[in-house]
Amino acid sequence: MTGRVSAEIPHVKVTLDNGLDVIVHEDHHCPIVAVNLWYHVGSKNERPGRTGFAHLFEHLMFEGSAHHPDGYFRPLQEAGAALNGSTSTDRTNYWEVVPRGALERALWMESDRMGHLLPALTQEKLDNQRDVVLNERRQRYENQPYGMVSLVLDEAHFPPDHPYHWPVIGSVEDLHAADLDHVREFFAAYYHPANASLAVAGDVGVDEAVDLARAYFGDIPAGDAPAPVVPPAVDPRERAASLLLTDRVELPRLYLTWRSPALYGEDDAELDLASEILGGGKSSRLYRALLHDRQWVTDVSAHQYSQELCGRFGVVATAVPGRALGDLDRVITDELARLAVAGPSDDELLRARNRLEADFAARRESLGGFGGRSDLLNNYNVMAGRPDFLAEDLARYARATRESVAAALGRRLDPAARIALSVVPAGASDRALDGATPVEAS
Repeated sequence: MTGRVSAEIPHVKVTLDNGLDVIVHEDHHCPIVAVNLWYHVGSKNERPGRTGFAHLFEHLMFEGSAHHPDGYFRPLQEAGAALNGSTSTDRTNYWEVVPRGALERALWMESDRMGHLLPALTQEKLDNQRDVVLNERRQRYENQPYGMVSLVLDEAHFPPDHPYHWPVIGSVEDLHAADLDHVREFFAAYYHPANASLAVAGDVGVDEAVDLARAYFGDIPAGDAPAPVVPPAVDPRERAASLLLTDRVELPRLYLTWRSPALYGEDDAELDLASEILGGGKSSRLYRALLHDRQWVTDVSAHQYSQELCGRFGVVATAVPGRALGDLDRVITDELARLAVAGPSDDELLRARNRLEADFAARRESLGGFGGRSDLLNNYNVMAGRPDFLAEDLARYARATRESVAAALGRRLDPAARIALSVVPAGASDRALDGATPVEAS
């Protein structure tokens, strides 16, 4: 690494008696404070027949709690706050960025929905937010070009009993079937101090922040720490497939994907670097081979999507009119093989490190919100077990070599374990990979 990114986010971590981790980062440059709360629950904690609950609760948590039943947005926005939340396979987070004087209000409201949401949860609120989520599913997946791809790939990579088989947003059938008893049971199991991490960052002292956290969260019962999710063993070779999805799209698109290491696991950093070398910008290998040299694609990218239980490595390329996806596949496969045999050049590895370093630097510019310092501290605390993991995270990329990147590709991107998905317009199945099996997302 070049050393331009500081490997520290100064902080103090205190664990309250009820198990809530409180992480405080002082920054007195501006009179604002970021509040960031992670619950270690995502769609992986659901089960078949009851999917979509973690994301549904992301919505329900903004509908009001026992001591403020009329909703969450207005009292904070009136104080000048920005706020939001998100759900993934592995965690749910909520955040507020507030003026210094509104910190206590933000902590009170977060604590009230942690400790006192269920008394305010009504059938009407459940029905309303169920409709909102179903509409979101239609907009983001069913009616979005290429929107069903992630669902198809999840179902292809993982068997029905694997916690990554179903989408974060849940199935239509399960959302319709959800009732108050089911959602109350889910909330009681996961939304409590022993399964949460609170980061407070900004214009506040450590003692004050911890005292406020203890005052507002300290009397909430700890709850039981959920048992770790243990996925069933899956042989990626047994899931290998070439699939065909007909969609309302203008241009054919090719997705090549493999199972890959979990977040912070062995080879995870090397595959991050490989994704940059292959698809990170105009100097990347696939951009040069497919767009600059041949003009066969409108865009191409590569990614290592790291998750808690396992990851997925993928290459995505959109063909220009008249170009078959098989042509793209041959070029991509050749480039992957070349990189796995010879590794990247010194310049390619340096550029990849610099791009990743720049991403870390950009995230650290922000105090709160998605990906800011408060979010990073919670990410490391929940996913790595320690909020001071930034230095080690950066060091993973510094340790990677040309040889280790090549070896990781050779180990992880087995051609016999690949799932290929051709997405084509209606009437254009001849543009798909030869022998692809038609499929629909559920």
